[in-house]
Amino acid sequence: MKHDDICEITCVDDVKVKRVKESLAQKNTMSVSQIFKALSDDTRIKIAYALSEEDELCVCDVANIVRSTTATASHHLRLLRNLGLAKYRKEGKLVFYSLDDEHVRQLIQIAFAHQMEGKAHE
Repeated sequence: MKHDDICEITCVDDVKVKRVKESLAQKNTMSVSQIFKALSDDTRIKIAYALSEEDELCVCDVANIVRSTTATASHHLRLLRNLGLAKYRKEGKLVFYSLDDEHVRQLIQIAFAHQMEGKAHE
């Protein structure tokens, strides 16, 4: 079986490898991987998308959008909050969630734009 997607010989560009390794050593890759892990769950990506469309949503609204119980929605929202992707505020007996910042909104929007772009190429 032949694989066309791997190098047939070993040829390392030491300058590029050193530059990227040094840059990567200064990054917290585990933190970034946790963000993508959180967003890899279908319910959480739906919630993140909903929050990217609206400035903020009540837990009950989120549950309705993703067709879950409020307890399930609250669990997912708490996880997103604990990872720094969402924030909340309480108003009386209601709890409203929003995305933590514009970077999170852009990440969600770019992911969906990329997905739509992929459909166009199929």
